[in-house]
Amino acid sequence: MRTIPEYRHHPWSTSLPVPGRKLLVALAALAILVSGTPSRSFAQEQATDPRERKIQDLEKSVKDLSTRVDEIGKSRSPDGGSWMEKFTLGGYGEIHANFGEGKAPDQIDIHRLVAYVGYEFNDWIRFHSETEIEHGFVSSESGGEISIEQAYLDFLLSDRLNVRFGRFLTPIGIISRKHEPPAFNGVERPSFYRFIIPSTWFSDGIGIFGSLAPALKYEVYVAGGLDGSKFDAVNGIRGGRIEERPSLNDPAFMGRLEYYPFAGRAAAYGQVLRVGATAYHSGINNGNEGNNPGTAGYLRILSGDFEYSISKFDFRGVIAHERIHGAKEIGNGVASAIFGWYLEGGYRFFPDSWKTGRLAKSDAVVFVRYEDFDTQFGMPDGVVKNPAGDRTQWTAGVNFYLTRNLVAKADYQVQRDGTGQHLPNLINFGLGWQY
Repeated sequence: MRTIPEYRHHPWSTSLPVPGRKLLVALAALAILVSGTPSRSFAQEQATDPRERKIQDLEKSVKDLSTRVDEIGKSRSPDGGSWMEKFTLGGYGEIHANFGEGKAPDQIDIHRLVAYVGYEFNDWIRFHSETEIEHGFVSSESGGEISIEQAYLDFLLSDRLNVRFGRFLTPIGIISRKHEPPAFNGVERPSFYRFIIPSTWFSDGIGIFGSLAPALKYEVYVAGGLDGSKFDAVNGIRGGRIEERPSLNDPAFMGRLEYYPFAGRAAAYGQVLRVGATAYHSGINNGNEGNNPGTAGYLRILSGDFEYSISKFDFRGVIAHERIHGAKEIGNGVASAIFGWYLEGGYRFFPDSWKTGRLAKSDAVVFVRYEDFDTQFGMPDGVVKNPAGDRTQWTAGVNFYLTRNLVAKADYQVQRDGTGQHLPNLINFGLGWQY
């Protein structure tokens, strides 16, 4: 039965460990076979079959190398185990080609290249990290970016109670925390996750998480808050994220619940359902390195989301409402209320009869998604609404999975806003992978 993956705070936890003793031994054996053995006297060579002598020398060299690698590994690991086996490496990336009508740019973009590194200190303390490069080049003018998007420690105490400390993904919506290219439909992430719930959005802080029951999971955190002076009329709260050293002057509090109605039992037609809800509250007088802007007020977000599969059909959707207290004092045309939602349906049409040979692990999904979001949903008294903040978008396309972790994508997007002007329609192509 196909299942909807749970939110993965370390998305490559099943990746293979760094090659260890076996790989080193195999390489050494190959080198010895190619290069030959040390020379001996003519009498010794006559006394022994050359093939037999080479096998004996090879066995001795492999045994010596294996012993030495064991000694090195154990010497570097405080608990006596091999330090190499404690690492997990992974990552993901995506390359996009975007074409638009009129003046919209036609471009190819190495949009993201991400490296994941994890380490197990022991069976209950684990480290996870994610470092990302965007747009292939980083400079003051390129628009590229390199950032640490995750760097946190998990202290696994029990099923019910665990502790997380560091930089983690803010637990709102779907794509915000399940953003690897094979995990979502379409070349670009939904626009909802740019203007309503910024993705990727990380927070620096501490919290607890666990399972209240087999079908019910929770997370609760306190973390650095947002910079309200960077909110604006069209982009909403996106600019308020602090990506370097966020202030703790006006912290954020957040909590999330997830419910799995079919957990622990098989449902008819392979049904799988996950329902999530998040509440987020943050002060907005925060700045980088504690240089707070003096902005009074706060931000409150209430959001719900779901993922549902039945037979070959997949559905997902998210809704969010944001309330900004102090919007009029911020200026910049900032709204006092922001609202958005989207709904998506997909059909997995790849015939089972085609899943043979090189296509044995392939699949294909055709999908359609509708988004409706407004960063000017409610305005403070006396502030005029900017109609460019009210947008809708249709996206239809196909994902072809060459393997489970490598996907080719194509889609067509039609977008409109409240200005009444025609926005360019877009054609997008992309490749995405995860390892």
